Amino acid sequence: MEARDTYDASYENESLRKFLAGEPDDLPWLQTWLDMIREAASEGRRFARVRVVTVPLTDYSRFGAWCAQFTNGAGEDIRYLERERARAAQVPEHDYWLFDSRKLVRMHFDDQDAFLGGEIIEDPTVIVQHNYWRDAAWHHAVRRDDFANEQGVGRLERP
Repeated sequence: MEARDTYDASYENESLRKFLAGEPDDLPWLQTWLDMIREAASEGRRFARVRVVTVPLTDYSRFGAWCAQFTNGAGEDIRYLERERARAAQVPEHDYWLFDSRKLVRMHFDDQDAFLGGEIIEDPTVIVQHNYWRDAAWHHAVRRDDFANEQGVGRLERP
């Protein structure tokens, strides 16, 4: 679950600048992730996430939706949920990862959107609650391509 409209990810800055300027980019920082997704998908492992976004999209969220076409093409399933729908579904506004529905890592960020680290949560009650929120978000979320077309991000050719 990704619930932030911006992230301070310095490795993406040049690609974000190029995206906003309409310049081509081969996304060098993303290639290792794409290789890992392809390998995992070929082994039958599933990667999925829901991005909760504010509409109209921030520049960063537009960039993320554009990049998601490549991760989805590699085997990940990224879906989008508008923030108002997420609130109506009582989905939390914090980022977290679930591994095999049994291990929870809650992400922490500072006020400038920089990643501070992940906190491993072992309390079964908290893990079950986050599984419920994941399922609720997934139920209301829209496939990346449909969302991108609605938001005018579209599907672009691989850089």
